[in-house]
Amino acid sequence: MDAGCPRLPDTVLFEIFLYLDHADVLSVGLVCQQWHAVARDEFLWKELFYRYYRVSRDVPRHPGAVSWYDEFQRLYDTIPCVEVQALKEHNDQVLHLSFSHSGCLFASCSKDCTVKIWNNELDISLQHSSNMRPYNWSYTQFSQFNSDDSLLLVSGVFVGPHNSSSGEIAVISMENFTLLSRVRNKPYDVFGCWLNETNLISGNLHRIGRITSCSVLWLNNAFQGIESENVNVVKRLFKIQNLNASTIRTVMVADCSRYDSPDLLLDYEEQLAASSTCPVFDFGSDSEEEEAKPKLPPEPAIQELPDAGGVPAEHGLQQLFDDIMGGRVRPAMTETELETKVAELFVRNRTRPPEPNLLPTHSNSKTKYLIFTTGCLTYSPHQIGIKRILPHQMTTAGPVLGEERHSDEFFDSLDHVIDIHGHIIGMGLSPDHRYLYVNSRAWPRDCIISDPMQPPPIAEEIDLHVFDLKTMKEVKRALRAHRAYTPNEECFFIFLDVSKDFVASGAEDRHGYIWDRHYNICLAKLQHDNVVNSVAFSPVEQELLLTASDDTTIKVWRSPRVVRIRQAKRPQPRKLLFSWLMNQKS
Repeated sequence: MDAGCPRLPDTVLFEIFLYLDHADVLSVGLVCQQWHAVARDEFLWKELFYRYYRVSRDVPRHPGAVSWYDEFQRLYDTIPCVEVQALKEHNDQVLHLSFSHSGCLFASCSKDCTVKIWNNELDISLQHSSNMRPYNWSYTQFSQFNSDDSLLLVSGVFVGPHNSSSGEIAVISMENFTLLSRVRNKPYDVFGCWLNETNLISGNLHRIGRITSCSVLWLNNAFQGIESENVNVVKRLFKIQNLNASTIRTVMVADCSRYDSPDLLLDYEEQLAASSTCPVFDFGSDSEEEEAKPKLPPEPAIQELPDAGGVPAEHGLQQLFDDIMGGRVRPAMTETELETKVAELFVRNRTRPPEPNLLPTHSNSKTKYLIFTTGCLTYSPHQIGIKRILPHQMTTAGPVLGEERHSDEFFDSLDHVIDIHGHIIGMGLSPDHRYLYVNSRAWPRDCIISDPMQPPPIAEEIDLHVFDLKTMKEVKRALRAHRAYTPNEECFFIFLDVSKDFVASGAEDRHGYIWDRHYNICLAKLQHDNVVNSVAFSPVEQELLLTASDDTTIKVWRSPRVVRIRQAKRPQPRKLLFSWLMNQKS
């Protein structure tokens, strides 16, 4: 093939042969003779694109594409699917990867209880390793750089008294890798996240009953050991009641100010027409339209509760006890159902109402969303909770421990809930924070949960849902390709990542996966020898992807285009020999 001709898969060349319909086309060379005309034939490349990638013809061309030829070239030549390096400095399962915002560094967490900092150069090298075992950690599980890359948040599992497991967050300075502060984090799979340059969010859990609890989310100053005693270093953000053994986990922050300049819009006609399988509930909406409701199990006859402003909660509790003592509750309540009912009645008049008008109305909004997994039916995380963080809440200055709220308002309500109807095992934001991608394993369609400690069985297939945080609606049909096999009680988090054009995820089937965000198609499978726990795109170069696995390795993947460019820059042996001979002659 001529040097100027792109290298196409054999199947694509075969389709070109069919299209040209020349009986004498017996070699690739003949195709190259006509390449100038072929490369400009939009009809040809459009047909090849839809047939080769099996994309529905209702899906329009990518809005940033100049031609169908360029779009075809993008999908087969810019996917980071070529392994160029394997990093083996960890000696146990690698659980998480995170890039700095500049893309110059990345961090890795592992069951070997270290967090390692790497230099992202052409050949990646280890810069620093911090061992957290001296702080009674079992392992490191998550990390995140702050917005100016000066600090690294590291989350891990902490071994407390009597071998009890909780979580802890450490803040490490990137200037000299010193440990600046440590914050308790319970449960440990809250993970933690940055709210801004110097403040991070952690969690705590207080048990109220056997299946009832309270999650408290805290705002912490990263420099707790340095600040003056007269300055607050911690402040309570939200206090939320948990029912049916559920808890708040996996917190992250979305910045609403980025919404009006998205990297990629996903609302083309086919996706808008597709019906969402995930009901969404906006508790702060002023709309008169009836919101969809989740499927709940059959409830006792007195489950109907008075509307707000009706019978006070205290009277409701008294009525409930009177009905129980008088034998008027049919069917008889179990201990679990009774605890849930009492908790619901108790919290009725002790919860701050949702914030009205959740959706941001202008592009310069400083509002941020706190996003987390939660639930209402079982301990298995099956809902996404969204709580708006207002500008005055983004600092530890001001009232502490909830002193600004009315004494009767013990709890905060959620502003928005997305019900996934399945076990959530991963979440990630697009770079513009407009779209939320969610890995989940679905429950059976018509399942009924009667015992919160026995959630429904979960599917082996992983569904990747996409939600528009500007409209709070699901905008794409769920992506599928990756799989998981562990049951509910052993299910673990599989981290995903999103770049401008692609989304990637790990899986339990020993592969990482890459999809195109616009066309909703799986483009590549990346091989490992064990479960792939985490993936991470470089924030400045989406043709570079990292994958982390239980096989203790971190693999580095680059696109075919980048690999060719790198190989072309390397001096060729024959050229070196020729130069040496010429030097000898001279």
